[in-house]
Amino acid sequence: MTNTALQGWGLWLALAGACLGTYVCRAIGVMLSGRINQDSEIFRWLAAITYAMVATLTVRLILFPVGMMASVPPWIRILICVLSIGVMVSKPTKRLVPALLTGTLLMVGYGIIR
Repeated sequence: MTNTALQGWGLWLALAGACLGTYVCRAIGVMLSGRINQDSEIFRWLAAITYAMVATLTVRLILFPVGMMASVPPWIRILICVLSIGVMVSKPTKRLVPALLTGTLLMVGYGIIR
């Protein structure tokens, strides 16, 4: 069952509209960026919301995964997360990539062993 409205030229028009909308918003952002105070309350609030969303999505991925991640037992997921955080805390300024690699490699290793 295909949508007949999005076939042929319809697909190209939809793509062009999406690109136009994206780049217009970006252009407005570039034009306004010089006039915006990054230390204002609104930006601090937006940063807090952004961090909260990332934290929420991370916890959701660990505790309520979907797809192949759901086949990994919860205690393994939590253990890998704790080990990765341990690597990160050991020296926070230079441990982001090693912490990410630790989590990734441990999860891949579990998948290979299992």
